[in-house]
Amino acid sequence: MENSTKELSLFKLTWPLFLELFLFMLMGLADTFMLSAVSDDAVAGVGTANQYIQIAILLLGVIGTGASIVVSQYLGSRLIAEASQIAALSVTLNLLVGLVISGLFILFSDVLMKMMNLQGAVLEAAQSYLVIVGGFIFVQALITSMSSIIRVQGWTKQTMYVSLAMNIVHVVLNYILIFGKFGMPELGVEGAAISSVVSRVLASVVFFWLLYQALEVRIEWADYYRLSKNYISKILKIGIPSALEQVLYQTNQIVLLYYVTFIGAEALSARQYAVNISMFTYLFAMAIGMATAILVGRYVGAGEKELAYSKVWFGVKSALIFTLSMVAIIILFREPFMRIFTDNEEIIQIGASVLLLSILLETGRTINITIINSLRASGDAAYPVRIGFISMIVIGLSLGYLFVFVLDLGLVGVWLAIACDEWIRAVLVIFRWRSRKWERYAIVSSDK
Repeated sequence: MENSTKELSLFKLTWPLFLELFLFMLMGLADTFMLSAVSDDAVAGVGTANQYIQIAILLLGVIGTGASIVVSQYLGSRLIAEASQIAALSVTLNLLVGLVISGLFILFSDVLMKMMNLQGAVLEAAQSYLVIVGGFIFVQALITSMSSIIRVQGWTKQTMYVSLAMNIVHVVLNYILIFGKFGMPELGVEGAAISSVVSRVLASVVFFWLLYQALEVRIEWADYYRLSKNYISKILKIGIPSALEQVLYQTNQIVLLYYVTFIGAEALSARQYAVNISMFTYLFAMAIGMATAILVGRYVGAGEKELAYSKVWFGVKSALIFTLSMVAIIILFREPFMRIFTDNEEIIQIGASVLLLSILLETGRTINITIINSLRASGDAAYPVRIGFISMIVIGLSLGYLFVFVLDLGLVGVWLAIACDEWIRAVLVIFRWRSRKWERYAIVSSDK
């Protein structure tokens, strides 16, 4: 039981995940950078549409995240055949959910974008992007399920290679379709959307092949349509709270984005550029959080809870060291980083002012990313939802309204509200992990 867990190490899992996340973020950065050559309105529109895309991806995480954690604990318990059956079930369920969401995006893209107070060229860009990328979100559904299962097998290096290939295809197609190269029409925002869809379709084919290589027990075709109530219950027990916590986070971000639309178009563009720059500060935290969660799931499934407890603190310390290093670089070069995207001085100054707050925001976010991932992996997925509602929705949005509309702090007020929320939750999850109450939520104890 112990050998399969101990042959995995935090470092070996983390570095490919880090590179994979880095490449994934480059996909979004490539869209922003190339579209900034078209117009700031195109960037603002795509950034707003992506808020809905992100919520859809999080909904798909109900199955993907839930299944990966259940599989991880089953692998720790050496219940290999059952792990393969759960993997197949997660692919089927996520495809069905993805098809429903794709239909909703196609039918209601206009309504969704107008709800965000968008007008003119920004509205047109956002709607066009949402119809194409959102209409094919079912492809992302397949990627979410298959890549999650492949990673918990310890195959993080292989998923990184797929991401690398996907990004190369995406950037090349972006160049051809956005700017109309090699005889292709100049499609702008629509070109970026088509590029995203094509690269994801190709990646999904490779992930399907990898799924069969990674699993110790081969999936049978019957496993895809054999709907086990027991397995579905276990997946949803983890997946629903995990997705709800993330939906709360994205809801918080969308409402705060709505606040920004009242500040002005310059603040909206500055926010999008600052978000893209800030992503690189918590990239390692995301990677180490995912790697730690893989190990925690294995340890909990194997009954090695002391190892799970200590591994999380090591992960938090490692992530904070990297985050602080990146924050220092971003604060020092905040204006040059903003000038990569735009030459509008007002946008540059607004973006640079919020990047100064990275030291406050990103440290709290790093703690949350690492510990909350581990709480989910242990089976304690409901706790982050409870504290998330209080901190993100009740406190965070109230503070955002106060800072923006009452104290007139502009985009800085939005960043301060997010930082307050992150630190409230960080303190709470630290105490939760120390309490060791998560130990009572193991998923496979009854099966063992």
